[in-house]
Amino acid sequence: MAMTPEAKVKSKVVKHLKNMGAYYFFPATGGYGKSGVPDIVGCYNGLFFGIECKAGNNKATALQLKNLSEITQAGGIASIINEDNAHTVPDILVNKELVSSSGGWEQLEFDFEDMQ
Repeated sequence: MAMTPEAKVKSKVVKHLKNMGAYYFFPATGGYGKSGVPDIVGCYNGLFFGIECKAGNNKATALQLKNLSEITQAGGIASIINEDNAHTVPDILVNKELVSSSGGWEQLEFDFEDMQ
């Protein structure tokens, strides 16, 4: 069976995470899980990370962006990875400053109080 474009991105990310020795998993969001959680979450060198994988021109939803924002506000690393930037996963996890200085992902403004 052929892999979906997003599955190919996830596969590239996992390859980097395995090579780095990072702890990671794919959270289950159905039923008791939390919606909008990144596709891959884990820990590397004591830092929590969340990676949202997208393919093509797909964009993160408002809820996904909210979760990524909550991760960075809590001191973790959050990033949106696609085919074009999958090679940057090791740099993002090793050099947190890259994410902090670049934003790591496009920050959109939402009133999250209305979403609760």
